[in-house]
Amino acid sequence: MKNVIKDLLKSTVISIGMALTIFCLVGVFFDITSGGNYSLENYSYTKMALGSILVGLGFGIPTVVYNNESLPMPIKVIIHMGIGCSIYTAVAYAVGWFGGATTILQGVIIAAIQLVVAFIIWFCFMRYYRKEAKKMNDKIQAMKQ
Repeated sequence: MKNVIKDLLKSTVISIGMALTIFCLVGVFFDITSGGNYSLENYSYTKMALGSILVGLGFGIPTVVYNNESLPMPIKVIIHMGIGCSIYTAVAYAVGWFGGATTILQGVIIAAIQLVVAFIIWFCFMRYYRKEAKKMNDKIQAMKQ
């Protein structure tokens, strides 16, 4: 139980950090593309920063599903990504990342980009943890010999 809480805390901190980093980089991109005239009003920045934290929590907390050995990996991924992407979409509408003027085509494109970015990040973490597991298994095998 202690390790589950430790893992949950670690993944939550990492995911919030990643969400805020992406938020800052996107902000820099919009500031550069608008020629330094990117401006937010009515607490938009605060709402977006808090929204980024919620998105980080939305992707970080569901990682506990990976501790369940009885679920197959595709189900774990669907649960994790389903919760994370649902929270992202709700937050995106709430804070104005996209709103009522978004067309269906734009919504599909935004959803596709969201899924691609989420799966790229997931894939990088999966590769890292598989590599770490292989290192541990190799050390165990070396100790047995």
